[in-house]
Amino acid sequence: MIWTNSSTAPPIPGEWAGPRRAQPLAREITGFSRADFKKLFDHSEVMIAGSVVKPSYKLKGGELVEIHVPAPEPLAAEAENIPLDILYEDDDIVVLNKRPGIVTHPSQGHRTGTLVNALLHHYADSLSGIGGVIRPGIVHRLDMDTSGCLVAAKNDPAHAGLMEQFMTREVEKVYLAITEGSPRPLSGTVEGNIGRSVRNRKLHTMLKSGGRRSLTRYTTLENYGAIAMVECRLETGRTHQARVHLAHVGSPVLCDKDYGRREVFTEGEVSRALSLYRHGEARGVFPPGEVVLGRQALHAARLAFRHPCRGGRLSFEAPLPADMARVLAPFRQARDEMTAGQ
Repeated sequence: MIWTNSSTAPPIPGEWAGPRRAQPLAREITGFSRADFKKLFDHSEVMIAGSVVKPSYKLKGGELVEIHVPAPEPLAAEAENIPLDILYEDDDIVVLNKRPGIVTHPSQGHRTGTLVNALLHHYADSLSGIGGVIRPGIVHRLDMDTSGCLVAAKNDPAHAGLMEQFMTREVEKVYLAITEGSPRPLSGTVEGNIGRSVRNRKLHTMLKSGGRRSLTRYTTLENYGAIAMVECRLETGRTHQARVHLAHVGSPVLCDKDYGRREVFTEGEVSRALSLYRHGEARGVFPPGEVVLGRQALHAARLAFRHPCRGGRLSFEAPLPADMARVLAPFRQARDEMTAGQ
């Protein structure tokens, strides 16, 4: 059942009497999440029984509903022909393997070259909006230097359906990180409140009070002493969550300039770490050499959710990017050689 700004809309069913008005209406109006519907109410775009009512209004049954959806305004960002690595696509959604180095949203210092600019080029005709602003399909973000799975909506019903799943934590998010050192303990759960750091408002930290609840379950998949490969399952979606939580257990993401101890990982550092792994000590001299990794080694490896329009569970995986694979390759080779020699 869909209501528009038409006086011929059907009346509210009698069985809806009692609940707050936004709850049943949001469920029935295709393409509207509860948050979207609340914005329409807040801007007096919804009338019940011929009057604009307060949020506390209780349905009586039989009322007529009139809804005015403002025409979307153009987004300030410009479309740019930026290639996309597409893992999956249909009429409603597109799942991307985001490369490192690309920003999700335009911001100060990143007005162009973002994922939004790319989506506007590829899907401009279907990226309409609710509440008067065109939204280029973004329902979640990855940090600029984080690679991997990201889903975008091609239309409003898909956008609303995905947003609802992220809000209710139905979405499965699995990250792979190469860390400095290994977590202690090697596997476990990090739970607590995350909020902005008082020392640097651009960063986040674990707080004793305030902030928002966060939960990550992590498992060390490969342990090479100086570095490790760690899987993180994010049960919540706080800003920088995996990075903050891994630093909290003593193993920040490798080359994380904000929460880690170094910004680059060089050939010399690889050789030194390999010597420590093979011999338990650093034997020799290790000139820096070339940079092997120059961004935080964090990858959104898996994303699973319910299709927002058709139903049914979908699951996607993005292969480990070349720079992270290059870091791990010599350690994996050393591990295999040491195992074979036992």
